[in-house]
Amino acid sequence: MTPNVELEDWRVSGISRTYPSYRRHWQISNESWLAGKHTDDEAEGLWRIRDKLYDLSDFAQRHIGGAFWIERTKGTDITEPFESHHIEQHAERLLSKFEVRTAAKPRNYKFTLEPNGFYMTLKRRVRSKLQTLNYKPSKKTELLHTGILLSLFSLSWASTVCDSLALRALAGLALCWLATSTHNYFHQRDNWRMYCFNLTLMNFSCWRISHALSHHGYPNSLHDLEMSLFEPFLCWVPSRRYASKPQRIISVLISPVIFTLLSLVQFTERLVYSLCKSNIMYWHDLLGFTLPAFLYFSTSVSLSAALISWIIILCFGSFLFGFIGVTAAHHDPRIYHDGDAMRDNYDWGLYQLDTIIDRGDIKWSDLLVLTHFGEHALHHMFPTLDHGVLKLLYPELQQTLREFKCELREINHWAHIKGHNQQLLRTKANRIPPGGKKFN
Repeated sequence: MTPNVELEDWRVSGISRTYPSYRRHWQISNESWLAGKHTDDEAEGLWRIRDKLYDLSDFAQRHIGGAFWIERTKGTDITEPFESHHIEQHAERLLSKFEVRTAAKPRNYKFTLEPNGFYMTLKRRVRSKLQTLNYKPSKKTELLHTGILLSLFSLSWASTVCDSLALRALAGLALCWLATSTHNYFHQRDNWRMYCFNLTLMNFSCWRISHALSHHGYPNSLHDLEMSLFEPFLCWVPSRRYASKPQRIISVLISPVIFTLLSLVQFTERLVYSLCKSNIMYWHDLLGFTLPAFLYFSTSVSLSAALISWIIILCFGSFLFGFIGVTAAHHDPRIYHDGDAMRDNYDWGLYQLDTIIDRGDIKWSDLLVLTHFGEHALHHMFPTLDHGVLKLLYPELQQTLREFKCELREINHWAHIKGHNQQLLRTKANRIPPGGKKFN
């Protein structure tokens, strides 16, 4: 293979026809990712779904999920988010009212969503199953989320009054669990619970882009913003082109520091961007400061003591959130990452399975599933469904897996931790496509 061919292969993602434009620039952010999609997606300033273009401008304010999803995706291809966020057929019936024309060029992404393919078959079965369910699991999820929220403030108050590091660590755990459980809600239509994510100093609106739109649509690919944002400090792409072996060894050693500073760094980056370029801050960014304000006004400690206590809690919570997040399901040498061999079938649902190994050790607990990104494969394919409902859909999933001769892989958290570090160190791509070798 000539060097030029090797370089060309390196600069094209396995899931798309072109190299992501946003990766050609040094500063990677939500804004640059969206700008890159405007260039790459051939949506002609409209909204692209499959090979047709739609004008949803007048519909944004009437969108039952909230205007955010429509307004922020203008000029992009929203095929995968549209399909995964709308299980019922009502949205599909509405589309014809907003159709403008057929797109001039083929889609940039290679994914298929054939009517009789894996994902659409599973989706039909899930749609039918949902019609038979009551949504009591959602009520349980709401109670768990409320309990975690109250625990955060209670433990934060007690740790500040008692000046206890152990209690601050527990408060940090509560903050982490609040963020991971709130993740259940910012995928859904606008609701008050999604604002709880901002107590981490991160912002749910930004995560709707980097996580719900980018990561969920294109996990473990060069289009996955959640991978790109960590580079060059953490690199999961299995190629020396992106990170050398020494860099990867260093990344394993410094990853705890990166997790600890995640919240503070994300807030600082958005603040600097807003001051230097254009404002990307929201009014609800102020919610991130309600916890230190509560500690100051509800205790007799000084302002500096309240702030120090809050920062310690924030760092504990940030570390746990980062650690749980990156070891939840996606990073292991046996999981597909961009550059690895792909299966011949580009069905979007099968791709989700290829980029995930589920946590099999937490399925017994609704609390652990909610706070540790459990039921991950089903969540990726049906992100708007409450986590408490996902466990009821396994009969439909297993039936579809059997028909398409594929499997849902599961390991425990310790195996995920080990696999994550192995993936950080991996520089060679897998040459056997998913499904080509039995998982052990």
